[in-house]
Amino acid sequence: MVDSQYYLPNDVGISALDCSEAFRLLSPREKMYAHYLSRAAWYGGLAVLLQTSPESANIFVLLQRIFRKQTPAQLEKDATAAGLSSEEYQAFLVYAAGLYANMGNYKSFGDTKFIPNLPKYKLEALVKASQAFQEQPTEMKALWDSCSCLIYSLEKRQKQLGLGDKGITTYFSGNCSLEDAELAQKFLDSKKLSAYNTRLFKRENGGKACYEVRLASAEQKGQNCSTLSCCGSFNFEDKEFSVKRGDYSPLMEKVASNLQQAQAFAANENQRKMLEEYQRSFTLGSIEAHKEGSRYWIKDKSPIVESYIGFIESYRDPFGSRGEFEGFVAIVNKAMSERFANLVSSAEVLLPELPWPQDFEKDTFLKPDFTSLDVLTFAGSGIPAGINIPNYDDIRQSEGFKNVSLGNVLAVAYATQKEKLTFLEEDDKDMFIQWKGPSFDVQVGLHELLGHGSGKLFVQDDNGEFNFDQTKVINPESKQLVSSWYHGSETWDSKFTTIASSYEECRAECVGLYLCLNKQVLSIFGNEGQQADDVIYVNWLSMVRGGLLGLEFYTPESQSWRQAHMQARFVILRVLLEVGEGLVGLKEVTGQDGKPDIRITLDRSKISTVGKDAIHRFLCKLQVFKSTADVAGGRALYEGYSTVSDGGSHDFLRLRETVLLRKEARKMFVQANTKIKGDSVELVEYEGTAAGLIRSFTERFEEDAELLEADLLELNKRDDSHSGNMTK
Repeated sequence: MVDSQYYLPNDVGISALDCSEAFRLLSPREKMYAHYLSRAAWYGGLAVLLQTSPESANIFVLLQRIFRKQTPAQLEKDATAAGLSSEEYQAFLVYAAGLYANMGNYKSFGDTKFIPNLPKYKLEALVKASQAFQEQPTEMKALWDSCSCLIYSLEKRQKQLGLGDKGITTYFSGNCSLEDAELAQKFLDSKKLSAYNTRLFKRENGGKACYEVRLASAEQKGQNCSTLSCCGSFNFEDKEFSVKRGDYSPLMEKVASNLQQAQAFAANENQRKMLEEYQRSFTLGSIEAHKEGSRYWIKDKSPIVESYIGFIESYRDPFGSRGEFEGFVAIVNKAMSERFANLVSSAEVLLPELPWPQDFEKDTFLKPDFTSLDVLTFAGSGIPAGINIPNYDDIRQSEGFKNVSLGNVLAVAYATQKEKLTFLEEDDKDMFIQWKGPSFDVQVGLHELLGHGSGKLFVQDDNGEFNFDQTKVINPESKQLVSSWYHGSETWDSKFTTIASSYEECRAECVGLYLCLNKQVLSIFGNEGQQADDVIYVNWLSMVRGGLLGLEFYTPESQSWRQAHMQARFVILRVLLEVGEGLVGLKEVTGQDGKPDIRITLDRSKISTVGKDAIHRFLCKLQVFKSTADVAGGRALYEGYSTVSDGGSHDFLRLRETVLLRKEARKMFVQANTKIKGDSVELVEYEGTAAGLIRSFTERFEEDAELLEADLLELNKRDDSHSGNMTK
């Protein structure tokens, strides 16, 4: 029997993301703009297959070839003839849908592998019975043989993403260790090169380690290399480094080409210049060009069609520096955006409420755009509920950022059935269901705007200039002068590496918990009186429950966390449990089914006193360590609270077993396609089922499917030949 955490259940929630009304209201020009941006995002999103696992791209091509010839309904007849039961065929469809939704065979939320919930010989029989196999038996057999073992493999290292012996990654070749990642980061820093759009491949040459840093770009080596001076071979700490372009080249070419076509339909000069710089970035592999594009993006205030594209979030790089490709296109929801705009207007009054001294806050709050959006396209490994971007520290600190809340995602993702609501007291369940949506709107708003948008980094630049007065600023924790800071091109990610993402999510979540106690904030979102109190209670209860559910994303064997946000919520749970005074309780009970269960209690009368004080102290420490680049202090604090053990007042390893026993699979989303018909754009929608999700992907790449699949196979083969022991 395979542990259920390694497959997706047949009844997994799959919902269509509805944006039909928002799309209908766009002008013909805006629809064209949204169409070409969506195409750029979808083509670029295929790079995630190559960023996830050695087998993901080949599995994707296998599925595309099968479903291009037969729809899921047509294929079912062959499946039945090949001996599959209806449950087994549904398990295959769910696996295929999962691979598309996660852009690979590892869960985007949790980083664990998932395998088909049917025997391998049955899946092989289905592949061989398919029309695609009948028409091209040699090619299809070679494709099946190239990935069939890895589809099912659950060897220790294969079970999750990670570096070295901790798991699988394709950001690094399989022979790279943490030491290699640290050395490469030092090299990149010395060249003032960002790691965001890179991968690292290591090989031995005459007993000497040689490293290849590969930049994502349409152009390959030998083309206009003068435009990017960083390319070439270098000796660094007695090791050979070469910097080359052309990673994901055919995909980046598609991205750049569609961005160029979108330019003709841009609404203003900022959008045109933004797209020009993005195009340059994906053509040449230049993060500087992407930063320039992001500057124009920030200036493009309140567009009707909002978008962002690039190598953005570093959650899935085991070292925490490389960005996964994502691209989104969304349409503004004006009513909800008004509330967020009011929150932005109140920001300067709310920021001083945060628990750190004024010197630790940005010199001026650069009022960002904050909009609620209905997603048309979100290409990548998963869809978040809210985003605060760009992630470039230097731009965020001095030029600004934008926040978005993804309204149609929130509406679907957090709809909960009472019978599936685990670990809460019966009395709390109805209130939780009633106020989860409104409380999450408040939490997302605060988390993105005043969480990620707050706090200063102390920096001494390359000219020796400080952005703070090092002779006066006192560290509130040590009561001494600040004695550490960031130097030159050092960033939050490059300093705090493996804990940076989760630590920052934790800081933002704490800001949300802390400021949701503010009546002015609650009023902005239409919550007054008893309703406001209920929203506070459900927001805190949701965070405590999230911390407990987070245990699903911890791997005891490697003592590692696989999901940044869930680790953050567990840390907050630990902080609230540690303060005691009956604020939070976790009680182990026996459920009605006779199996182990857990009951969460939260004393609502103590949230604004005991709870607030605990978050106040913890949040101040998080900010001080971040501002002062105190990696040792920050790691000790954060890793201490992240520890999952069977000692102390709670046996978290035993609680984890109960959480796994009662876990619910994360929902998957079906997204629409856009198609040009004559001189207009039409929206093609699909049903919220595994079959609908599959059809959306086969129809997404219809026009150049064969060439695209050949490119993916070729790119994957190239990775394999450079990979050290990547697939071993």
